[in-house]
Amino acid sequence: MSSATSSATIESLKDRDFVTLKDFTKQEIASLLELAAKLKQQKKQGLPHQPLQGKTLGMVFEKSSTRTRVSFEAGIYQLGGVGLFLNTQDIQLGRGETIADTAKILSSYLDAIMIRTFNQSTVEQLAKHASIPVINGLTDLYHPCQVLADLLTMKEHKGNLEGLTLTYLGDGNNMAHSLMIGSAKMGMNVHIASPEEYKPLPEITIQAEQIAKENDGSIMITQDVEKAVQNSDIIYTDVWTSMGQEDEQAKRTEIFQTYRVNEELLKQAKPDAIFMHCLPAHRGEEVTTGVIDGNQSVVFEEAENRLHAQKALMVALMGNSFPQ
Repeated sequence: MSSATSSATIESLKDRDFVTLKDFTKQEIASLLELAAKLKQQKKQGLPHQPLQGKTLGMVFEKSSTRTRVSFEAGIYQLGGVGLFLNTQDIQLGRGETIADTAKILSSYLDAIMIRTFNQSTVEQLAKHASIPVINGLTDLYHPCQVLADLLTMKEHKGNLEGLTLTYLGDGNNMAHSLMIGSAKMGMNVHIASPEEYKPLPEITIQAEQIAKENDGSIMITQDVEKAVQNSDIIYTDVWTSMGQEDEQAKRTEIFQTYRVNEELLKQAKPDAIFMHCLPAHRGEEVTTGVIDGNQSVVFEEAENRLHAQKALMVALMGNSFPQ
């Protein structure tokens, strides 16, 4: 993709919502990754780039966070703007005020809204009624910002994304959903290994399969861990019990025992395979200490890339000038 084409694609994203990666083309995602790489390089070189001067991002948190809050707040600051932390205990979202009313009011104060919440419908309603961009910082169904950072990390370590095989082991949750969609968009092969009762939602799997078909990728859903990891370029996992599922922890811990990523399992992937995890991690549960702290792990680079990927996203949706 030429620099001119990429810049034109980024400029066309202004004022768009970022609700799910399904809404973005392969070229649009590739342009965001290219912009993220440029912004990352500029930051490493100490070169200021502040296209969001005078811009304000409202950050609505119904679910607590480390990476999402700090990366968005630091990112908007580095781009010259301001981030406002809005806890749902402090605003009337969905309580004394409808989501539609809140969306209209926040639109008159802010330049964009990032929300981290439980229900996907909350983000969709906010996007429907807001006149400014709405960014999905996480829901129970999707985690698109994380996957944007994941794709950036994969590209840094593997070069081209097309044809790579990503294997995800564990709960077929929001991470599995967004990884399937985002990776399929980029022409990758995605293997999901989950217990039968914890597979990704069938309707999202069907959508991902269609996306993969259109981009020369593939989707495989299996319970066979060893089959899934064979010849994989990336091994990925997530916690077995997500926020809001604490009462299921004992049951989940028992069911997911065979899905733990350990040194022996990692050896069954390609010799140069990388290990990824969206964090926070529970060492000794979904992954051993030896793997997550080992030479093949890129989890802390992946976490850093949340900052750069989200800066690119904010520049694209909110900005008026773009790095050449």
